[in-house]
Amino acid sequence: MRIHVFRVVVVLLATALVLAVTPPGTVAAPASAPSAARAAAFTGGPPGTGRHTLVLYDTTGRWGWLGELYATQIANLTGHFGRYTAAPVAGYRRGQMTGYTAVVYAGSTYDEPLPRAFLDDVRTSARPVVWLNHNIWRLAAAVPTFTEDYGWKWAGYDTAPVDEVRYKGRTLTRDVRNKAGIMDYASLDPAKAAVLATARRTDGTTLPWAVRSRNLTYIGEMPLAYTAATDRYLAFADLLFDALAPGTATRRRALVRLEDVGPASDPADLTAAARLLAGRGVPFSFGVFPVHEEGGRTVRLAQRPRVVAAIRYMLAHGGTMIMHGYTHQFGTLRNPYNGTSGDDFEFYRAHVDAGDRVRYDGPVPGDSAAWALSRVSASAAAFAQAGLPVPAIFEFPHYAGSPADYRAVGTRFARRYERALYFTGTLSGRAPEYGHMAGQFFPYAVTDVYGTKVVPENLGNVVPTGYNQNPAVTPADIIAAARANLVVRDGTASFFYHPYLGVDGLHAIVDGIRALGYRFSSPGAF
Repeated sequence: MRIHVFRVVVVLLATALVLAVTPPGTVAAPASAPSAARAAAFTGGPPGTGRHTLVLYDTTGRWGWLGELYATQIANLTGHFGRYTAAPVAGYRRGQMTGYTAVVYAGSTYDEPLPRAFLDDVRTSARPVVWLNHNIWRLAAAVPTFTEDYGWKWAGYDTAPVDEVRYKGRTLTRDVRNKAGIMDYASLDPAKAAVLATARRTDGTTLPWAVRSRNLTYIGEMPLAYTAATDRYLAFADLLFDALAPGTATRRRALVRLEDVGPASDPADLTAAARLLAGRGVPFSFGVFPVHEEGGRTVRLAQRPRVVAAIRYMLAHGGTMIMHGYTHQFGTLRNPYNGTSGDDFEFYRAHVDAGDRVRYDGPVPGDSAAWALSRVSASAAAFAQAGLPVPAIFEFPHYAGSPADYRAVGTRFARRYERALYFTGTLSGRAPEYGHMAGQFFPYAVTDVYGTKVVPENLGNVVPTGYNQNPAVTPADIIAAARANLVVRDGTASFFYHPYLGVDGLHAIVDGIRALGYRFSSPGAF
């Protein structure tokens, strides 16, 4: 089995260019929004919390598709709190935000025309508004006394390299490859405006990263681009609590999942990992694919009684079994490596390019909801054939599937335990744009736009040596990511581990995460 198993690592696969010019001061005030924009609204999330977020996004220009992709990720995060409705900002109607707990606007298109009704309501409503990145100058122009009222004045984007964001006394990372810039300020009155987070340039100088005054929280860039496990994305995820659930108490939960268990696994490795975790009182989970394919040879769990016995040992010692697909590969295709279970994708096509990077290609041949359910049914039958219970939680192999696959799995499983892929077209009801996609991890459980509760995995896994242009990852790196996650007031530090690596690294990570104040839980607690 390949040690260096590929994982989705970059949240945004493309990002918009930022024009280094001074934005005009005029405010677009269309008499009425286009009917298509007004009609395009997507609602999801769990009912019953009483919280409902309005997510507004840009749609115009060359990068219009980015608005929907950003809004999809924002909607997913707000799915931790309750319901969400996502719609183009162009269709905003006067007074609309009064029906929501809070509003999040993703300013992804430079100089998007914003309805005067939206600008007026931001100024006059008591609803919390979180404004990301572009077009804050349109709000300033619509409010002649903006600087006096809000206590700050924008100056323009500073494109100097920034590698850190300080939030709640902790340091988060920012990828220096991100050239989009961060809004700087011509003036800021600390008596009226609170600086919530500070960006640090590589030369040591600083500028505000997030500012709050009155009902407005402004983040001077798009925090959903170039994200990583220790990223300033976590600050944005936490700031949503201020808008949607400010009374949330601090809670530190942790999750550990043993990964890629299959018929070819070494039973001794499985029992050793389970014994370590059980001996330390750590509930855990383990992802299993029940059929192994390699070089035209098929091996089923039922044919490996020692592996089945090890799985029963894991179940009896605090383990929760996860369905990790059926074969964890796709037919005879190199997808992207060798067609071997555990190495390849099952529900999505990928290849390794000339630069040794894994590239996503789109759905597998014959992909459909019926096909995805046939894989789930075959997997369930293989578990039953081995005399094992059918898992109640699903994890996509390599965290990748098409929207049809995700929705189909959601009809059989109330929870997925993973990261996931999201596509432009989901919110607007159009066909998925497979060239415009993002992978997203979550620092807390969410109900995503596919309608399923997602148990988070956000710290990654130990990788002894780099591969496919991805760096090596050590236990210390996993612990550092858990430390960064402490900024999220109800955050989860969740990682996975391959049992064939031995127990030393697992032991180190568990102890390191516990030392940070986290308490391990089972995925059933979510």
